[in-house]
Amino acid sequence: MACVLVELAKSGFSSLLGIDYCADAVALARNICEREGVSQSVNLQVADFLGSFSPAEQFDIGLDKGTFDAVSLDPSGSEEKRRQYLQSLCRVLKPNGIFIITSCNWTKDELLEQFGNEFEVTDELPTPSFSFGGLSGRSVTALVFRRRTCS
Repeated sequence: MACVLVELAKSGFSSLLGIDYCADAVALARNICEREGVSQSVNLQVADFLGSFSPAEQFDIGLDKGTFDAVSLDPSGSEEKRRQYLQSLCRVLKPNGIFIITSCNWTKDELLEQFGNEFEVTDELPTPSFSFGGLSGRSVTALVFRRRTCS
């Protein structure tokens, strides 16, 4: 979380918010932001995206670099948690807002199936590819979505 926020802050973005349910992860991110001199541009909070996270206002852009993957791997009700994730995402992202996701577990087609009703894909970001047995593929998928309307 911290590396992305640091780079965004150093690129001139402000009013950045990072959340994690793990207090230790947030503490580490705070230390990194302070060391890099960007703590004034970054707000870090301990919050559960699927439950307690309720920001005062909706966001223009949301970035996920692993949360959806973690939710999807949870052995205790991953289908329900993916549904909760989508509801939370719709609650915190403005209409026409941008959602960027990087996934190591889902293909482009699978992500389109998961998010396609509420979001339209606008771009696929380049990620490393590999070839084996005459076929090529990717170990990471990175997509940019625009929010439609959420139910």
